[in-house]
Amino acid sequence: MKKHNLDRLAVVMGMAAPLAAQAQIAAEAATAVLPRIEIHGESLGTTTEGTGSYTTGKANTALPLGMALRDTPQSVSVVTQQRIEDQGLLTVTDVVNNVTGVSVNQYETNRAGFTARGFDIDNLQIDGIPATWDQPWSSGEVLGSLATYDRVEVVRGATGLMTGAGNPSAAINLVRKRAVSKELTGTAEIGIGSWNERRAMADVSTALNQSGSMRARVVGEHQAGDSWIHLMRKNSRTLYGTLEADLGRKTVLSAGYSYQKTDPKGPMWGGLPYWYSDGGLTAWDRSKTSAAGWTRWGTEYGNFFANLDHELDNGWKLRASYSHGDRKADSYLLYLSGIPDRASGAGMGAFAGSYQTHTRQDDFGLHASGPFALGGRKHEAAFGYTHSKQQFNADSRAADFGPGGVPAVGDFNRWNGSYPEPAWGPSTFYESSVTTQQAVYGVARFSLADPLKLIAGARLGDYDKTGHGLYAAPYQLKHNRQLTPYAGLVYDINDIYSAYASYTSIFQPQNLKDFGGKTLDPIEGKSAEAGVKGEFFEGRLNASLALFRIKQDKLGQEAGLVDRDGAGPLAPEAYYRAATGATSHGVEFEVAGQLAKGWNASVGYTRFHAEDAAGADINSVYPRKLLRLFTTWQLPGDWKALTVGGGVNWEGRSYTADPNAPAGSGGRIEQPAYALVNLMARYDINRQWSAQLNLNNALDKQHFGMFAAYAAITYAAPRSAALNLRYRF
Repeated sequence: MKKHNLDRLAVVMGMAAPLAAQAQIAAEAATAVLPRIEIHGESLGTTTEGTGSYTTGKANTALPLGMALRDTPQSVSVVTQQRIEDQGLLTVTDVVNNVTGVSVNQYETNRAGFTARGFDIDNLQIDGIPATWDQPWSSGEVLGSLATYDRVEVVRGATGLMTGAGNPSAAINLVRKRAVSKELTGTAEIGIGSWNERRAMADVSTALNQSGSMRARVVGEHQAGDSWIHLMRKNSRTLYGTLEADLGRKTVLSAGYSYQKTDPKGPMWGGLPYWYSDGGLTAWDRSKTSAAGWTRWGTEYGNFFANLDHELDNGWKLRASYSHGDRKADSYLLYLSGIPDRASGAGMGAFAGSYQTHTRQDDFGLHASGPFALGGRKHEAAFGYTHSKQQFNADSRAADFGPGGVPAVGDFNRWNGSYPEPAWGPSTFYESSVTTQQAVYGVARFSLADPLKLIAGARLGDYDKTGHGLYAAPYQLKHNRQLTPYAGLVYDINDIYSAYASYTSIFQPQNLKDFGGKTLDPIEGKSAEAGVKGEFFEGRLNASLALFRIKQDKLGQEAGLVDRDGAGPLAPEAYYRAATGATSHGVEFEVAGQLAKGWNASVGYTRFHAEDAAGADINSVYPRKLLRLFTTWQLPGDWKALTVGGGVNWEGRSYTADPNAPAGSGGRIEQPAYALVNLMARYDINRQWSAQLNLNNALDKQHFGMFAAYAAITYAAPRSAALNLRYRF
C-alpha cells in the first residue's frame, strides 16, 4: 500500500470508527445488555483498575480541574490499567512506544529520549510532579517499572501551566495506584519470556481497621533476564507501599514510599558503527554489542510522598502535597567509536568512563479548586502554589590501563566484549547544579452559555539554576516573573461532539550569552490547537481529531566570536543572538475505549512537519508519521473465557545527515518506514486464575532503536514471547 493511501486510510478509520461502533452497539441492544463500566461521576479519573476499559472519564495532567477528556482543549491520551495488562507493558518505555503521537529514541540499552511533534520531551511526571529525569544522565527512569502505577496520562503540546520549564512537546504523567479498597484484595503474577525472562509481582490492598477508614496497599516486583544483545543482563526490584486514612468525613491523608533498584550488566554506552570505511553499510547481527563483559550501570530511586485532601461544604477541594525524590546511579562503562575497515575490522577507538550521580528533589504544593457563581451561571476555578528544588551532583573516576595505555580495540568484526577493565581511581568532582522553581497559577472554566465554555489561566513563576563543572565555567540562569498563559474554548455541538481551540505556552532557559555577556532570555514555545472530540456510550469511548501548530521563538544561534578579556589569556568565545526557531504543524486523531460488547480498541495516528526558520527539516531523526493500534475481543457465548487481541505500531521514514560519514557513503543515515505487529491471547481459567500469552514483533521486523549523526546505531528487539499466569483475589 502506498504511503499516501495509508495516511488517508488512517484518517478515515479514526473518523468513522465511533459512528460504526455506535451503530453496532445499537444493533446488539435488543439481544444483549452491555456491562456497565463505572467511569463517570465524581470519582472520574481516580483509578482505571477494575473498569476493563481503554479510556477514562477525567484527567488532570493538562489542567487542574479534573475535566473529562471531551472538555479538555488539548490532545490527551490515557493508557489504562486494562491496556497495560493486555499488552504486557512492563516499563515506561513500553508505554511510550505505544502512545499516540509519541516516539522513543533508544540511543543506548539503558538510556532513551522521548519525543512528540518534533521536539524532545522534558517532563516525566509522577502524580503531576516532575520527576528527577534528565536525559543525558538518565539510566533507570526510562526502564522504570509500571507495577506501581494505575495509568499513564500523556498531554501533547505545550504544558507550561502545570509543568514549568520545558519544550512544547508533551508531558508524560505516571499516576500511582491508591489504597482505596476496604477489603482484602489483590493480584499475584508470575511470568517467563524470551531470553530467560523471569518476573514475579504481588499487589495487595486491605483495610487496617473494621470501618475501612484506614487502608493500605503494598506492591512488590522482581524482574530478571538476559537480552537479545550479547552480554546484556538485567535485574530489577521494585517495592511500593501506600496508606490512606479518612481523618474525617471529607478529609483524607495519603502517604507512601516507592523504591526501585536496577542492576544491569553489559549495558552499551553509545551504539554500533553504521558505516564501513569504504562507504558501505554495516549489517550487524542484532545481538552485536559494543560493551565489555565488566560494564554495569546500577541505579536506585526512592520517592516519598504525602497528600492532605479536604473538601469544604461549598464544594471546594483543598490539597497540600509534598514529595521527596532521591536518585543514585553508579556506572562503569566502555565507549567505542570510529569507522571500522570492512576486511580487518580496525579503526575503532575506546574510552572507559565511570560516573556516580546523585539527584535530590523536594516538591511542595498547595492547591484549591471548586465551583463559583458569576452572572447567574456556575463556573469552576483552581489556584495553586508550587515550589521545587533539585540538587544534582556527578563525580567521575579516572580509568588507568597501566603502562601500556589504552588497549587497542582490534578487529571489531569479531568483538566479543573481552576487553580488559581498567583500574579505577577515586571519585572526583565532575559537575553539579541546583535548580529552583516556584510559581503561582490560576485557571477558570467559565460557562459563557450552556454549550460554550471558556478556559483561561496563567502561571507566574521564578526559575533559578546555578551550576559549574570540570569542563564548564560557573553559571547562573535566573528568570523571574515568567508568565505562561493558557486559553481555550470548548463548544458542545450536541450531546456527543465538542469543538475546541486552545493556546498554550512554555519556556526553556538556555545557557548562552549575547555579545555583551548577558544570558539570553528563555526559549518560548507556543502551541495552538483546534479540533473535534466525541464521547460515546456514556463515556465508554472517546475520540478526537486535532490540528496543531507549534512555534519556538528566541532560540539562541551562534552569531560570531567575541574577546571578553581584551589582551588577557582567554581565547575568544562564541556569542549568540535570539532568533526565530522551529515550527511544527500537523494533524492527529485518536479513538480509545469500548467499540462494542467485549471489544476494546485504541487507535491513534499523527502526521506532522517540522522545520527551522529557513524552511529546512529539523529533528528528522524523529518519525513524522506514527500509527498506534491495539485491540482486544472477548469471544461470546461458550468461548467467553478467551480474549484475543493484536495491533500494529507503524512509523514513517526518518533520517539524518552524518557529517563524519566516509567518502562514497552518501552521508545519510535512514530508517525506512516499518510496522511492528503485536499479538495476545488470554484464557480465564476461572474467576481467579488467568493465563496470558503476548507475542511482540510477531513478524520479526528488523529496525533501529536509534540512529544519530555520530554514525552510531542500536537495534531494537526482535520477535519475543512472554507467558504470564495471574491470580486475583
